[in-house]
Order: sequence, then C-alpha cells, then structure tokens
Amino acid sequence: MSFPRVAVIGLGFMGRTHIQALRRLGVDVHGVAGIDEDESRKVAGELGINNWYKDFADALADAEVEVVHLCTPNNLHFEQARQALLSGKHVLCEKPLAMTTAQSAELVALAQEKGLMTAVNYNLRFYPICQEARARVQAGDLGNPYLITGGYLQDWLFLKSDWNWRLEPEQGGDMRVVADIGTHWMDLVTYITGLKITAVMADFLIAHPTRLRPRGEVETFAGKLEKNLSTNEVSIKTEDAAVILFRFENGALGSVSLSQVSAGRKNFLWFEICGSKTAYHWEQESPNEIWIGYREQPNQVLVKDPSLFHDSSRALTGFPGGHAEGYPDTFLQVFRQFYAAIASRKMPQNGEFATFTDGHHEMVLCEAIKRSAAEKRWVSLDE
Repeated sequence: MSFPRVAVIGLGFMGRTHIQALRRLGVDVHGVAGIDEDESRKVAGELGINNWYKDFADALADAEVEVVHLCTPNNLHFEQARQALLSGKHVLCEKPLAMTTAQSAELVALAQEKGLMTAVNYNLRFYPICQEARARVQAGDLGNPYLITGGYLQDWLFLKSDWNWRLEPEQGGDMRVVADIGTHWMDLVTYITGLKITAVMADFLIAHPTRLRPRGEVETFAGKLEKNLSTNEVSIKTEDAAVILFRFENGALGSVSLSQVSAGRKNFLWFEICGSKTAYHWEQESPNEIWIGYREQPNQVLVKDPSLFHDSSRALTGFPGGHAEGYPDTFLQVFRQFYAAIASRKMPQNGEFATFTDGHHEMVLCEAIKRSAAEKRWVSLDE
C-alpha cells in the first residue's frame, strides 16, 4: 500500500510519538510545524525531516500534503481541524476533538460534507489484549455485562509546583482530568463492551486551589525532572481528580476514579468488566495479560499470544507470543487502520479506530459529566 504525504503539527511529546509510529509504518512524514518557526526548523533537523513550516497556515498551503496529524494543545484542535478539512486534507486529531459539543458537531458535519477520513487518537483500543477482550465479548464469552469499574491514575501533577499548559482553561479547556484521561477510559470500556453510557453522576476535586506557574513552557511529563522555582501563584479552576458513576444502556452500572495527583501512579489505567458468565480485569501498565475470573473453575491469566486469539484480534497483533507490545505499538495500529481507510475509502470491518463521530460523543459525555458535577445530580445523555 502506498501512503499519502503527511504533515505533523505540534512537536511535543505526542507529536514526536506520532512521527515515530508513522515512520515504522512507512508513511512519509513530509513536513512538521511546531510552536514557532525556530522549533519547526530545529525538530526537522533533529529527526531528518526534509520540510518544516513556519506555522499551520504554511503547512496547509503545501499542496503535496494530503493528511494532517494534529498534536497541538486542545484549544487549537477545532480551528485547525476545520481549516484542514476545508483544505481537502484528511485529519487525525489528538483528543479531545474540540472545546465544546457545538464545535465537535460542526467538525463531524464538515468531514461528512467533504468526504474526508477523520480519526481521534483513542489509541488504547489497540492494545492486542483489549482487542481480544472485545472479540470475546462479541462471541458471548463474558455473558451479559452488568458491572464495569476502573480507574486512571497519574502523579505527574501531584505537587503544587508541577505545571503544564493543561492547567490553563484557555488552552486545555474547562475540564482537565475528565477530558485528558477520563475520555480514554470511557472510550475503551464502551468499545470493548459495545455498550453506550446513558447517564452519569460525577464529583470533582481540586487538590491544589493554587499552583506555582513558571515563566516558560513545561513539556508534558518533563516537569518531574525539572525544578520549578517560581513564586508566581495562580488559581486553578480545573479538576485534579474526579469520580464518576455510570448507567449503561443494558442496565449495567459502572464507576471510574480519575486522578493526576495520585502519588506513585504513573499511567495506571485499569478496568474490570463483570458479566453473567465471567469477568475480565486488565491494567495498562501490564498490557500483555488479562485476568479472567470464574465462579466454578480456576481463574485464568491470558498472556498475549496471537495463536490463542480470535481472528479479528490476531490481525491487529504485531508480534508473536512472548514478544511484548506496548504503548507505541497502539499508535502503529491506529495509523495502519486509518491509512487503510484512506486508501479504500471505507472503514475497516474489525478494529475500528475512533472517528470524529466518536470524538464528538466523548465531548457529549464530558459536558454531561461537567453538568452533573456542577448540579450534584444524575444527568441523562438525552437531556
């Protein structure tokens, strides 16, 4: 399969991760654009990329670019995605898709009008074990799901002196933990179970009402290695932690705990799905195995091995049994599916990546969760 030429916009932690995965897949990273012309030139030189752009408009003006990857701060996603679609380019955007549901709905409609392929990078779907869990749910092995619990805990904003642009509502949005990591968890469990969330009940915590803001930018996760000596104390308006209850369309109940202030937790996402036949428990930091619980026989631990998988999940596993697959490999699988869809002009039958429609749905969930936390009540998704 021949690949179109790609421009990657945003050159922090996520942009560089996209570039690595694209190169593994064989996609031509035609050009890059960073926060300014100097960063664009510097990173292009470091990574051996031929073209760099002075800004986003310059990248869109390049007629050779057919696909744009948006790895920029949240507040830029809507307008950049809109301009890229209007320029006739396919778009893969980091989450969240936009700042409001009105914006995300507009992007869905525009992509459909232009007939362009879109994706939101909910990459956690593509851990091989998660694909196998989904295949087993579809095969009826779990039975009827009736309890879905879990969490996503981090500590990279644990200290009052920890800082990142996501703390600024102007860049990150009105919600932080829910939009940044909570949407990953919600997308993953609904993808695996095939169930829609129908109602939410949420509460938020701001552990640090004020934080010490440094003068310069702090790259995501880099703050744990840099000492912040700032005395510039600013108020924090977005949540450090959240607890959310869920009702699902089949009557199942659920809950998730979200935090970026949990000491010792680096990237601890986990879920447990309890059904009428068995239960599944998986943790992202041990991504190559899943616990399968039973009542009347010994429990099992299934270790990633494509020879033991269903055909659909085997097709999305990159290495044989005994060869670990992790976080960077999920990007490779998302991108493989996305570029196959561009080539064929249709979505794959199995292992579907998240589209702008899915990204819009996560925005709907976020706004319902925000309303629930503010009004201290259950909020239905059809309100």
